[in-house]
Amino acid sequence: MEKFADEAIIEVSSGSGGNGCAAFRREKHVPRGGPSGGDGGRGGDVIFTIKRNLRTLAHLRFKHSYKAGNGRDGEGSGRYGQQGTDVTIPLPPGSVIKDFQTGELIHDFSKDAENFVFLEGGNGGWGNIHFKSSTNQAPRKALPGKPGVTVKIKIELQLMADIGLVGFPNAGKSSLLDCFTNARPKIAAYPFTTKIPNLGVLSVGERDIIIADIPGLIEGASGGAGLGFRFLKHISRTAALAFLVDLGEDNYLQAFDILLNELNTYSQDLTGKKRLLIGTKTDLGNSGTDGENSICIKTRLSELKEKYPKEEVMAISVFSGDGIKELSYAFLRLTEEDK
Repeated sequence: MEKFADEAIIEVSSGSGGNGCAAFRREKHVPRGGPSGGDGGRGGDVIFTIKRNLRTLAHLRFKHSYKAGNGRDGEGSGRYGQQGTDVTIPLPPGSVIKDFQTGELIHDFSKDAENFVFLEGGNGGWGNIHFKSSTNQAPRKALPGKPGVTVKIKIELQLMADIGLVGFPNAGKSSLLDCFTNARPKIAAYPFTTKIPNLGVLSVGERDIIIADIPGLIEGASGGAGLGFRFLKHISRTAALAFLVDLGEDNYLQAFDILLNELNTYSQDLTGKKRLLIGTKTDLGNSGTDGENSICIKTRLSELKEKYPKEEVMAISVFSGDGIKELSYAFLRLTEEDK
């Protein structure tokens, strides 16, 4: 199976601050040089940064612990300790950070793609040079550095796309993505060929449209059945949805209702998105009704449009190319309306 990872659990630790130093000047002809202990260095931070070339969380699969460097202790002669090294963790766009124990959202990178300082390092302790006073000319007091913080977190990836392709297994989603883009997903004539989400870029004029092919849903997916449950979350970041219905299947008139119900059960926000209903595989069967086992695709398409008069229904054949150009402009219109 492809090395796709959309979840990772890691432990991150900021660095501890260095201890302050209690020291005194000891130089020739300076018998009472006074305090000269420097401060400890500040501990390193834990920083998350977005890398556009990353598409999964696979790089976090085998390393589960990240620790920033500790600050160095202060030294005599007024020398301050060196600051601890920051640890920077790269993430793909669309990542969210949650508390592992409570599931509380800590940071959403879909809204802010800048560097995020998650944990700050501990402050360094003061050296005894800070405690000199008129009444205490030789302080022996120095403070320890503040300890770092360790937190266990869960990182989730939710793909960000303009159009999400939704449909039953083998409805033609991967074939459409392959036709439109350079994604080259795995395609075969059996269900669940797609086991990971695939992204592709469709160029229409001067506009690039990001399309996400989500693994096929089955009835009960919102409750954990099949492969769809794990990837339903990826649909939530899309601007619009394209529902693909295989006109060659016997359930072509029930498919859209089942898909809508699964999405609505998972999140009512999904069914509120702009959408298209697309009948696929119009090259199958005959245009007439001759033959005992022949399929009249035109009739099935008419029945689909009649059942859903309020939906925008289109028909395509990736094999023959029918309707593909019109669909690309429909996708463009959906994304432009979202601006």
